[in-house]
Amino acid sequence: MGAKGGGDNDHSLRKQLLVKPGARIDFAGFDCGATFGRKKSDSEAAIAANLARLTDLQERVYAEHKHAVLIVLQGIDAAGKDGTITVIAGAFNPQGTPVTSFKEPTPIELAHDFLWRVHAAVPGKGEIGIFNRSHYEQVLIVRVHNLEPEPVWRRHYGEIRDWERMLTNEGVTILKFFLAIDKDTQRQRFQDRVDDPTKRWKFSTTDLPERKLWDQYQVAFEDMLAETSTDFAPWYLIPSNHNWLRNLAVSEIVADAIDELNPQYPEPAAGIEGMKVV
Repeated sequence: MGAKGGGDNDHSLRKQLLVKPGARIDFAGFDCGATFGRKKSDSEAAIAANLARLTDLQERVYAEHKHAVLIVLQGIDAAGKDGTITVIAGAFNPQGTPVTSFKEPTPIELAHDFLWRVHAAVPGKGEIGIFNRSHYEQVLIVRVHNLEPEPVWRRHYGEIRDWERMLTNEGVTILKFFLAIDKDTQRQRFQDRVDDPTKRWKFSTTDLPERKLWDQYQVAFEDMLAETSTDFAPWYLIPSNHNWLRNLAVSEIVADAIDELNPQYPEPAAGIEGMKVV
């Protein structure tokens, strides 16, 4: 049996951060610095315990070769997607953990439907895949920058729901995390990148024009969560002003969800037990 966590607790972050299907989040009133009574001083040990669970669980998932898990990370620029991947993927064997970062589509990708490049990156059985941004850009940046007419990008909500339903029917567990930060936290993180020579490469001059579209993105995020959080592929809304709370929440939720799959080591070939290797 895999290591057991606290996923059934009413006070678990998994339940507290779940976006219920049809619920609408008002980002104007959302506390991106919330800690839910958790303390930073206690988080280091808790995160380490979650990551140890994930190491054990990922090995079982890989060995059993029965389940596929897809972790989707979305958030505005500087929300902490890369940092989350560093922490979570650090618990896994890279051989079973493909990480895909979705940038601006190439001409070949634009010649296909928007899910074409995404479907090709879905993890296979035995893998825990991570998406840094995802198919949801089609209802975010495409919407905010008017790259498609409104009837077209609104149609994508249903197409995404249908596609994710198909994946879950095929045995893929989908865990979607929206990392939420407030505007001042983004400003400070951008400034930190500018001021630190080792981080300056992460800052782009295109970040500032995008920042001016903050309000438009907030509305797009609200609609995305309301339209695409489902029973079979729910969103978890992670307050991410504090990196430690973000890491605690995502590691706990991922570990609890994979634990429920109950991955097992396969039975060894007959005759191995008791064998003497010479």
